[in-house]
Amino acid sequence: MASPLLAAAALAIKLDDGGPLFYRQQRVGLNGKEFELVKLRTMEVGAEHKGAGFAVNEGDPRITRAGRLLRRLSIDELPQLWNVVRGDMSLVGPRPTLAYQVARYTPRQRRRLEVRPGITGWAQIQGRARVPWDERIELDVWYVEHRSPWLDLKIIMRTPRALFAGTYKGDTGGWSK
Repeated sequence: MASPLLAAAALAIKLDDGGPLFYRQQRVGLNGKEFELVKLRTMEVGAEHKGAGFAVNEGDPRITRAGRLLRRLSIDELPQLWNVVRGDMSLVGPRPTLAYQVARYTPRQRRRLEVRPGITGWAQIQGRARVPWDERIELDVWYVEHRSPWLDLKIIMRTPRALFAGTYKGDTGGWSK
């Protein structure tokens, strides 16, 4: 089902700067085990060695023209379905992070590693990257402590709206752009 979208994204990436389609990066998953995450490339080649390094801020000049749209709609995350098939990730869970970030976790924050990382999660429907890092981690820990099939279904159902309509502001807060 994702093939036409992936083909269009691949064409946009190639037309934008001609570089590679995919970006691969080591991330930390279940029980602290590292795995190779696959994404569509949205930044200039070698971006992790320039500017802010691995950190990406809104308006980062290393993001390509095609990358802006792919990131806005999270199309760059579609190749992670392969990570789900391989068993490294699930559809719902905390977003996988980098080893240097995990090294800074408190014991409570390490609870994020008790579940497989996900393509979407509680923190993503609460505001995605607009939510401060520590708050995102706390939202992920809340998810780990309250996870259930019902909560996963709720997250999956709210994900498209969080992508297309704006940022979800909590269970009782409503939506805004």
